[in-house]
Amino acid sequence: MLRRIVAVPAGLIAGIISITIVEKIGHQLYPPPAAAGSGDMTAMKDYVAHAPFMALFFVIIAYALAAFVSGFTASKVAGNGKHTSAVVCGVIFLCITIYMMASLPTPIWFWILGILVWTLVFAGSKLALKTKKI
Repeated sequence: MLRRIVAVPAGLIAGIISITIVEKIGHQLYPPPAAAGSGDMTAMKDYVAHAPFMALFFVIIAYALAAFVSGFTASKVAGNGKHTSAVVCGVIFLCITIYMMASLPTPIWFWILGILVWTLVFAGSKLALKTKKI
């Protein structure tokens, strides 16, 4: 029972770490203006509206990796042979993603990929269920 309770936070933490790493790489290649990182939502909206394609695509890559990693981690920690913990992580991340996309002027392709990418929690979960138990 404790493993199933800890599985979701573990999956969320693993996903957040994945997003952070990939987005930091993206910010090194496509640095946002200083004001965008200071919590200035107007500057952030302006940056997103004019950001190059790859700057935004790095966010999608981050989400994809996070979906896979969080699904894998949650299912591995839960150890119950089900996708439930992975799905909970995916739904939480999806809700956060939709909120962020609604808050910023993201293009339609970003909406489509930003929603679809969270289905990768199933791929991570499936791999976790196929590998040897910890």
